[in-house]
Amino acid sequence: MTEHGVSRRGLVGGGVAVAGVAAGAFVAGRATAAEGSAGPSAEDAFAFRGAHQAGITTPAQDRLHFAAFDVTTGSRAQLVALLKAWTEAADRMTSGLPAGEVGPTGGAATMPPDDTGEAIGLSASGLTITFGFGPTLFRDAHGRDRFGLADRQPDALRTLPHFPGDALDPDQSYGDLCIQACADDPQVAVHAIRNLARIGFGTVAVRWSQLGFGRTSTTSTAQSTPRNLFGFKDGTANIKSEETADVEKHVWVGAGDDARAGWLAGGSYLVTRRINMTIEVWDRQPLGDQEAFVGRTKDSGAPLSGGTELTEPDFAMPGSDGPVIPRDAHVRVVHPDTNDGVRMLRRGYNFVDGSDALGGLNAGLFFIAFVRDPDTHFIPVQNKMAKVDALMEYLKVTGSALFAVPPGIGPGEHVGQALFS
Repeated sequence: MTEHGVSRRGLVGGGVAVAGVAAGAFVAGRATAAEGSAGPSAEDAFAFRGAHQAGITTPAQDRLHFAAFDVTTGSRAQLVALLKAWTEAADRMTSGLPAGEVGPTGGAATMPPDDTGEAIGLSASGLTITFGFGPTLFRDAHGRDRFGLADRQPDALRTLPHFPGDALDPDQSYGDLCIQACADDPQVAVHAIRNLARIGFGTVAVRWSQLGFGRTSTTSTAQSTPRNLFGFKDGTANIKSEETADVEKHVWVGAGDDARAGWLAGGSYLVTRRINMTIEVWDRQPLGDQEAFVGRTKDSGAPLSGGTELTEPDFAMPGSDGPVIPRDAHVRVVHPDTNDGVRMLRRGYNFVDGSDALGGLNAGLFFIAFVRDPDTHFIPVQNKMAKVDALMEYLKVTGSALFAVPPGIGPGEHVGQALFS
């Protein structure tokens, strides 16, 4: 959790099955096309094809459905065919069209529809679909080359270290492939993952998935800083898409970064961490302690050293007992000034998945970050946070994954085409 935030909108909670979510999840954020509309509106659609995949520097939407998949076929040809089919379906759905050319109601009565239909009448809702490849797509747990890709595996793409305090559920971690679907309507995001999983039946199987509500980051200067489930503004120092030099420096993989993985140039690395928050324990802490743990005021989000939310923290300012921003305060531990200047582009979401076995909320932050190199931009920061951050007393990481996100998809191309060429 590295200075994230969340806006309070409708809850997308309950189970995380690909087939659907609780009915209450669909109430808020609905964007319905005008009755009798002949086609989708382009006003709330983001282009699927381009130099970089959408869903990274795109202004963060309010809803998430994230899914990781295991490839169940041993055929490289079947895998490539799936990536082609996914590309075409994603291109259509991000434009507000059905997943297939026939659509949910236009086919023969004796055949299953090529779209599931729950998005009929809904707009594109800012849907973005982002694809990633996990380390096990290149080599399995025994080191075997699965699809003739082992010599093209990036050096940085591997199982993340087991950080102090991790309590990982293997059924909520990793995967061969991942799909991130973000939208301003929860049903549009769920529809996207549901249809891509349906298309992949027989070639891939869902390993795990996660629903998220309320963005926990600000990826554009036009967006206000939201609040997380601890009640604090979060994501103040996140990279904004308008900071083009920093995006280039910290997010996109460079052409010369890895001699074996030239196919990844213009792409990025995606880190996910499922971070459970001990909400009930946190809620019993005094306000002053909460602010000391974070290093910011709960009201305005200003650093404890003074100013406004956007004022840079003064880590040298003395207080009555040590620095006014404590040495183990979250903002100090993860700030670029104390981490060799590295930054992440974060796109995480809150989650509430009912209650746990003890009756507490099964809730927290589904952390998502895009970085140029996890070895320099994530692992050192996470190690430091796990060891000295005061917030870690109230956090438990239950899921973890790392994926390589290929660059954007040009006209007539499919996702990851350069990898398989």
